[in-house]
Amino acid sequence: MKKNLTVVKFHSHPGGYPEFSRYDDESDQSFFSAVDNILDNHDARASVVMLPDGRFFGRHVRDGVLGEPIDLFRIAGDDFEFCRRGDDGLEESEPPEHAIRLIQTFGEGTYRTLRQLRIGVVGASGTGSIVLEQLARNCVGELVPVDPDHLERKNLNRVLNARGSDADKKRLKVERVHEAILEMDLGTKVCPLPNDISDRDTILTLGECDILFGCTDSVDGRHVLNKIASHFLIPLIDMGVRVDADGKGNVDQVTGAIHTVLPGGSSLMSRGVYTQTDLNAAFMKKHEPERYSEMVKAGYVKGAEVDRPAVISLNMLVAAYAVNELLARLAPYRVDPNAEFAQRRISLSDPLASSHQGDGERCVAFAKRIGFGASEPLLGIMDL
Repeated sequence: MKKNLTVVKFHSHPGGYPEFSRYDDESDQSFFSAVDNILDNHDARASVVMLPDGRFFGRHVRDGVLGEPIDLFRIAGDDFEFCRRGDDGLEESEPPEHAIRLIQTFGEGTYRTLRQLRIGVVGASGTGSIVLEQLARNCVGELVPVDPDHLERKNLNRVLNARGSDADKKRLKVERVHEAILEMDLGTKVCPLPNDISDRDTILTLGECDILFGCTDSVDGRHVLNKIASHFLIPLIDMGVRVDADGKGNVDQVTGAIHTVLPGGSSLMSRGVYTQTDLNAAFMKKHEPERYSEMVKAGYVKGAEVDRPAVISLNMLVAAYAVNELLARLAPYRVDPNAEFAQRRISLSDPLASSHQGDGERCVAFAKRIGFGASEPLLGIMDL
């Protein structure tokens, strides 16, 4: 256990008995005592029981003591599943009036799941503000918006709830999002983080989320977010919008992409969203700006576009696809299985070029540290 991993014991109850039996108690005591002796430590461990209907339940084990029940099992597959202890409804006996239409569409089970989810959204600008708005109005329990930037006048054409006065005061984007969601009064909690995604505490907070949304254009931001998803076994939905203008008032190309990335599968890098060269340039720009400028001038590095064309209607389209992707995986409603929609590409300039496809080959680079959680070095990056 040099890598700070642990031991989890799995067994099944074919008859469906939903509790630990006295035989389980005896077996666990014997098994974990042997494990402690062999490994010469008393680290946290767990015992899990699988039931025929697909449910799980389990308990923590430490120092030979059979401890508290495990609260949550998160299954980050093509369908997103969450098995919670005592999942027999929320505190409210009747759903609130604002949830009725949602329940009519996706069912009360999906509503209950949404109410218990903690979702991290990296980027609170163009697509990010729209994703956050949708998630809040779909009754998500808690949102964790991450964005270090403040509002500017150039943001007002595409950031929801942004006002001229906010830009003049240089208010933080996550601060305005926090305020707007609380004003909705729909019961959603907000934990705003005005930090860069490479901030250590921010990474650890995102690692406690149930689902992650990527709403950032930065290569390094996408890379770190994909690492968080892989290390902490969290499903990630990433999105991007691209508008290529010809500089003469015309549009050459309008496209969007939505990627659902699952732990242990392909990554944004292996799918070609960015390359190692792009990543090297992004980190150089961030940590060695003078050298980056010199390399761009010399032609060794391709400079990134600072201000790309952006229109709210296009952002809304892609953000809506992304949130509907979440809903489709919580309450499968498509004719085809979710496995076929890991990668979605939308073209408004050439609709026939729109496509969807499955996951693709497993990413060997990300697979090396899958499920490592908060083990050091954090995310396998020495500087964190």
